[in-house]
Amino acid sequence: MKRVTIIYTLMLFLCGSIGISAQSKNSGFEKDKALINTMLDGFNAAAAKADFTHYFNYFADESTFIGTDATEVWDKKAFMIWAKPHFDKKRTWNFTALKRNIYFSKDRKMAWFDELLDTQMKICRGSGVLEKINGDWKVKQYVLSMTVPNDIVDKVVAEKAPIEDVFIQQLKTTK
Repeated sequence: MKRVTIIYTLMLFLCGSIGISAQSKNSGFEKDKALINTMLDGFNAAAAKADFTHYFNYFADESTFIGTDATEVWDKKAFMIWAKPHFDKKRTWNFTALKRNIYFSKDRKMAWFDELLDTQMKICRGSGVLEKINGDWKVKQYVLSMTVPNDIVDKVVAEKAPIEDVFIQQLKTTK
């Protein structure tokens, strides 16, 4: 009887340990998710307030911003140069997340996200890659895309075709 009690106690202890381990992993995941949500909300708020320094501190030193125009692919320095006059004039962008999904690498040092944003361009999609650097989540790549409802895709394509056909030809000749 004593042996059964010891075995039963050990099994309960083992099951409890596994449960605690799973909970701590999950709580770490939830903590990182909360940190990223706070970070991305701060990132958007810094732009809305035209806080140049705070906004660009969210980017890793080696990072990329990809805008809605096909020509807008900038490293951090180039994006800062492009954005500075807008921040100086307090004519920046005000994006508010409507819905956000966050995913993690197995080692939780990298994360990626997609979000629907309420913007002056109506609904846009922000997506990006984040890296945990010295304990802080930093933007490694950010992509801003305008959404196009399927019902009006043909109208949008017809509107942008004259501009983008020229750019397509330029890209094909410089391949």
